[in-house]
Amino acid sequence: MVYNNNQNIDGSSENMDMQAHEVGEAVPKVDPSAADQTKDKSTQVMAESELSEDIDEDVEIGFQFEDTSNIEVPKLLIDQVLGQEHAVEVVRKAASQRRHIMMIGTPGTGKSLLAKAMAELLPKEELKDILVYPNLEDLNNPKIREVPAGKGREIVMAHKMEARKKAQARNMLMMLFVVGIIIYSYFVSQLLWGIIAGIMILMLTRQFLPKEEMMIPKMAVSNYDKEHAPYIDATGAHAGALLGDVRHDPFQSGGLETPAHDRVEAGDIHKAHKGVLFIDEINTLRLESQQSLLTALQEKEYPITGQSERSSGALVKTEPVPCDFIMVSAGNLDAVQKMHPALRSRIKGYGYEVYMQDSMEDTPENRKKLVRFVAQEVVRDGHIPHFDEGAVEEVIREARRRAGRKGHLTLKLRDLGGLVRVAGDIAHSEGAPLTTAEHVLSAKRIARSIEQQLADSYLEHRKEYESFLRRGSAVGRVNGLAVMGGDSGIVLPIVSEVTPSLSGAEGRIIATGKLKTIAKEAVQNVSAVIKNMTGTDISRHDIHIQFVGTYEGVEGDSASVSIATAVISAIERIPVDQTVAMTGSLSVRGDVLPVGGVTYKIEAAAQAGMKKVIIPKANEADVLVEKAYREKIQIVPVSSIAEVLEHSLVGPRKNTIIEKLKNITKLSFDIPEVSPASVQAINLFGCRN
Repeated sequence: MVYNNNQNIDGSSENMDMQAHEVGEAVPKVDPSAADQTKDKSTQVMAESELSEDIDEDVEIGFQFEDTSNIEVPKLLIDQVLGQEHAVEVVRKAASQRRHIMMIGTPGTGKSLLAKAMAELLPKEELKDILVYPNLEDLNNPKIREVPAGKGREIVMAHKMEARKKAQARNMLMMLFVVGIIIYSYFVSQLLWGIIAGIMILMLTRQFLPKEEMMIPKMAVSNYDKEHAPYIDATGAHAGALLGDVRHDPFQSGGLETPAHDRVEAGDIHKAHKGVLFIDEINTLRLESQQSLLTALQEKEYPITGQSERSSGALVKTEPVPCDFIMVSAGNLDAVQKMHPALRSRIKGYGYEVYMQDSMEDTPENRKKLVRFVAQEVVRDGHIPHFDEGAVEEVIREARRRAGRKGHLTLKLRDLGGLVRVAGDIAHSEGAPLTTAEHVLSAKRIARSIEQQLADSYLEHRKEYESFLRRGSAVGRVNGLAVMGGDSGIVLPIVSEVTPSLSGAEGRIIATGKLKTIAKEAVQNVSAVIKNMTGTDISRHDIHIQFVGTYEGVEGDSASVSIATAVISAIERIPVDQTVAMTGSLSVRGDVLPVGGVTYKIEAAAQAGMKKVIIPKANEADVLVEKAYREKIQIVPVSSIAEVLEHSLVGPRKNTIIEKLKNITKLSFDIPEVSPASVQAINLFGCRN
């Protein structure tokens, strides 16, 4: 669910809260603990023990070490890539065959590292220098010459030495001539006129005689003394920087103008000649630039001309400049849709497309890789102490949490590397010889994302104004849960009310809160559940659903369970326990389906003061709650809407509706596991419920 908590609590929300309090007071309160006696205790005890076992599982690395200084770090970048075996194999093949690659996936999974590693794999002996020569026949059409790497520097130096010698000889000759004139004028008693004549001759000579410097070629691309093939990051480059440009010359006459060939500036596509051109977020390039990039890929050469039509450089156009590079393009899932179709077709036809994994299986072998990752980050940073075994175990435990998927470790290693550096900074500031587990735990508290800080501020703000209830019961009001930014949970109050229909034909379901596409579809699915399961004729009623305080919009379907509970409570006039929070998607048959971000939602509910949280049964193994929250909240996994109501409704009337729902929601199929990648494919940015 997309949610932004940069807002204030308005009067409408407060009025709704007051109504909920009044309804809660009008209905006889039932002790939630008494209501819980109706559930299957043996099943719940088993589920809670399984959750506890998963949460408290120790991290076993598989080998012992004193600290990460004992871990060998591979020298080649390709060997430092973790968890992307398929991508590594593709990069090796593409480097040997000079194929283009497009990498699509979550930020921070190693796309730029793979591109740099590819440059290391390319042969160095193929590198070339590119020189720009003046064209005496057409000054606005400079000539291009390609020479072996390092040779271009020698050629330019030789031309400069020759030009310097010619200039010195010419200057010496002119000085002798001027001195001769002055001496002659002295003997004829016209010394003043002789000096004036000498100065005029020197000025005219400097003005009209050809300059030797104009014939010196310009080094456009130099690969002198490079150890590897060039790696050029052209992310976000404008047309001039990407394709090359010609500098504007304000002096076009009087002998002061700069030669056209000397104003030519090579672009990134030319600097990447015989190397790798990396472009991240390639869909952000203008279509004109993508079209020119396609031409460069096809022809392997591209002339340089001025990019500004009002500049004098627009008159200059060089001969085709070599640009035989390997393009590695990257982006998120939306990049595929917004790319130039012909450019993507070129990559597919002459290269590879790779999807970057955002998690890997939690195995002893992969844990060893994470140990090496920590060692790599320490070595790469160079300013933080190495990590001891306990600190590495805490990093691996956090990798489990951030994966958001049972039995997996996160591959969003850029964010995990940030945690490593912050922990190292804390140890360095304390003068500790090694980074310990305590430093990592402190780093987790300090290095919180903006979304986490906003979520904490949101919860405190809502507590202060009582925008969500934490005790008692209320009809038609549910504490839903949402995720902000992918790693921060928040409590999302949802309120429902049933009113007489304004339309004589049929009642409507009206949902407010700037619902987006997926959230609207979720409400429609819930309406099907309500029609089939309540047994109430809702055709003469309007059902109002409000997402309290969601001024910036709502996206996602994991509030479906909360919506259904609020609506059923409003229709049947059965109060909901306000110490309970819940999350889960809902099928049209009433089955509770898995969602993402369960761990963060549970922690948000505990932080908000809730006593119980209901989650989908399929997400049971995904729960990796921080120790600080484990004793604060009870986790209840459920499989159907009937079980949700059993744990959330209070009062003697709830048993009737629960029995009816149990008979309707007989599961006849297996609930699939949630995949964080599929969740991200739907919700590319922001937060989700």
